[in-house]
Amino acid sequence: MKYAILLIAIFFALAAQASRPTSIKYVEEIALSDDSIYAHYQVTCSDGKVADISAWDKRRKWCVGKGVGEGACEKKQIKIAKLVCKA
Repeated sequence: MKYAILLIAIFFALAAQASRPTSIKYVEEIALSDDSIYAHYQVTCSDGKVADISAWDKRRKWCVGKGVGEGACEKKQIKIAKLVCKA
């Protein structure tokens, strides 16, 4: 009985952990019609999910999604990667 309770507790502890980014890979640089340029990256999360993020303003602004204003933005790449993995 002790082992069953221990196994259940371990299972719930592992399930409660949030998905985290495991890799961030550069995909391509894209030039828009208004001469602005952004870089497209793909984030792979620990749960197997793959999400797009984009870098703007010489990689000073990181945003969710591929393209203009698709979602939330942050100043740091890791913050936006964690955000897309939690979603």
